[in-house]
Order: sequence, then C-alpha cells, then structure tokens
Amino acid sequence: MPVITNIEDLRVLHKKRTPKMFYDYADSGSWTESTYRSNETDFQKIKLRQKVAVNMENRTTKTKMVGQEVFMPVGLAPTGLTGMQHADGEILAAKAAEKFGVPFCLSTMSICSIEDVAENTTAPFWFQLYVMKDRGFIERLIQRAKAAKCSALILTLDLQILGQRHKDIKNGLTAPPKLTIPNIINMMTKPSWCLGMLGTQRRTFRNIVGHASGVGDMSSLSSWTAEQFDPALSWDDVQWIKDLWGGKLIIKGIMDEGDARLAVKSGADALIVSNHGGRQLDGAVSSIHALPGIVDAVGRDIEVWMDGGIRSGQDVLKAWALGAKGTLIGRPFLHGLGAMGEAGVTKCLEIIHKELDITMALTGHRDIQNVTKEILYPGTF
Repeated sequence: MPVITNIEDLRVLHKKRTPKMFYDYADSGSWTESTYRSNETDFQKIKLRQKVAVNMENRTTKTKMVGQEVFMPVGLAPTGLTGMQHADGEILAAKAAEKFGVPFCLSTMSICSIEDVAENTTAPFWFQLYVMKDRGFIERLIQRAKAAKCSALILTLDLQILGQRHKDIKNGLTAPPKLTIPNIINMMTKPSWCLGMLGTQRRTFRNIVGHASGVGDMSSLSSWTAEQFDPALSWDDVQWIKDLWGGKLIIKGIMDEGDARLAVKSGADALIVSNHGGRQLDGAVSSIHALPGIVDAVGRDIEVWMDGGIRSGQDVLKAWALGAKGTLIGRPFLHGLGAMGEAGVTKCLEIIHKELDITMALTGHRDIQNVTKEILYPGTF
C-alpha cells in the first residue's frame, strides 16, 4: 500500500483502481474544462499570512451548518454515480462521514437509494433534489426523504440543461457499463472493482428505477433522464418544493448576486456558491472568485457555503476566511472512495482536517470561529 499524504495521492490510486469511464466521469468538466481548472487554480492564488509566538493549544474546527453540529465546516457533496466508483459507494461514504462528524448528502442520481443509505446509517443525512418534469415523482422523492428522516434538502438549480462533458460521450458512459470489448478490456485491469460490483445488487439508479412511472429497466432509464430534466424550472417551483418539504432547505448552484438575493427571498436556510464543479457553464468564474461578492450581498441574511475546487484543508480555511460558513467536497472524497472504499473516504477527511487544523494554527488561531479574511494577504483574493 502506498503512503497517502494528500488528496492527490488518493486521486492517483483512484485512477488506477476504477474503470476509466467512471474515473473520467468524476475527474472532468464541460467543454474545454477551463472553469473546472480555475476552480482549483484560483485557490492557489490566495496567499496566507503566517503568525508566530501565539498560543496554539486546544484548537477546534467545530462549527454548525444549518444548525447541525459538525466537526469541521465540510460536508460530502451530492455526487451522481458514486456507487460506480466503488461498490455500495454512497453507503460507505455516508458511514465514513457519520463516524467523522461531518454531513453526507445523497444525490438524486445515486446508485444506492435513499432507503439503502438510511438502513445502513444512524445519523440523519441530507438529500439532493433535481427538478424533473414528472412532478409526481418529485413529490414521492421528497416523501421518501422525509420517511428516511433526512435533515435537510439540497435543491440543485444549475442543471436544467445538461452541460456537455466530452469524456462521458467518448467513453459511452452508462451505469452499469455496457459490456463492449474496450470496456471489458479496461475492467479486466481493475479486479478489486469487479469483485466489489459482483458482490452487490446496487448497480443502477435505485432512487429512480421502480419509483418513476414507466422506468423499469436501463433502456427506459436513459431516455427518461434525457427527457426529464426541466428547462422550465423557475423560482415558483422552488417555493412549491419548499412548502412540500417543510424542513431545512439549501439552494445549490448560485453564482450571481441577484440570484443570491432571490435565494434569500425564497426563504432558504443556506445557499451554495457553486458552478457544479465546472461541469455546466464552461467559461464561468470559479466558485471561490464569486464567493466574496455573494457574501457581501447576502451574508447577513442567509448562510453562504461554497463548493468547487477544494483539494485541501487550506482551501477550506481560505473559503471560511472569505465568508463561507460551510464547504462541500465532491472529487476529494470520490478519490478516496475509488482508491480505498470507506477507509479512503475516512483518509480524505483526515487529510483535510489535519491541513485545516495546522494551517489555522500557523495563521494564529485556535478556534475557527475567530478566523477572518485577515489571515489572507490583500491583493491575492
């Protein structure tokens, strides 16, 4: 087993152990991938101010996200096809998050269902909702999330139309993978992944198959998803979902200050500054670039979080210093999952927490609640 010191080590192992189409699905952006890259590189431009001869004992990274106590301001983002990175991936990631004391959010497009995760965990998790044209299906999804005692609903607004990701088209992405000769040859080089998938029945979109009208097999699922994402989604739908849900609501996909004000007006409990990991509008600014303006516009009225480009605990601290009261990680935990299963997700969280804790100390703080943008060099953010 190689020595794992950072998220990049997990990424390398993930790429080695997971079939190409699923690794590429996780590690890609839309079109030229410029926004996907800038999400990460813009964090690197922000520089930290070192402080010395301060008491660094008894440090804490604990805080709250929508009223929920968390060990650090990091949650596992909703990611589609997680159960194709590793068998039963959503269950394993949720278990790791629960043990570590951070939130886990299940995607509508997960492989393991809401019920699968609920049956295998004890801590409440969050559920992420895409708005489909089939409103009856949406109502049933929300009721299922309620029955599973999900403690918050994340409503994603930036996927009305699917951004094109060239790698997925070239790889012929499907779940489960079609048994073409190139796919078979590639999977033969991933024996542990194959054994894991043979040992589970969870190989399709279990939130959808058997629950959505007219979806009973994979052939009908592909046509259903292509037809169902709703390009007519509006803020009126947000109000309808909020009333139907009745619990904590988080709006995901905000990159514009005007949209942020509409999120506040909707009565949401938090918003997530997010460009969908650079997977939707290529050429958009990075999430961390958009964050300060949105915090200035609405940060007094709503919890502002962010995702996109976080690869370290230093990135988490930089986002916090710029006003984010929470962050979400997608690719880092997927790299851990694809590399080492549940243990890999735990390793990812340990790495990020250690980097966050040490960086906080070296910038002169013991309690994350006291960290402000004073830890950042002016002109670098």
